[in-house]
Amino acid sequence: MKRENLENLKIYKIVRELNRDVWDIYKELKNEFKFSMGQQFLRSIDSIGANIAEGFGRYHYLDSVKFYYNARGSLWESKYWLDLLNERGQISNEKYKIMKENLNKLGVKLNNFITNIKIRAQKQITTNNYK
Repeated sequence: MKRENLENLKIYKIVRELNRDVWDIYKELKNEFKFSMGQQFLRSIDSIGANIAEGFGRYHYLDSVKFYYNARGSLWESKYWLDLLNERGQISNEKYKIMKENLNKLGVKLNNFITNIKIRAQKQITTNNYK
């Protein structure tokens, strides 16, 4: 089976776009928000991509799934910070809607990716049991 490149994964491309968007938001925040909520938001988005990359680098399917679950947890944390920044008037409604839509899209694709990995792992286990 041919292994894909990390940069070709749709979930990776989406999270890299989100990284750029969050960095733009972070740079524009007032200092009192930048050093509290801004850094947390930045770290949570960065954590999504870092966990996807680390999971991708694992040899065994089920080992990689642990990291994809961590990415999903960071995704939910990112949604929390995005909502809070919007409620406190730190980002525009337009930027909020775009980012929320992208986070939701990433969530669906990440869940589908995890399901696919688990199916591959089960097929591999089944195939190995019959050899």
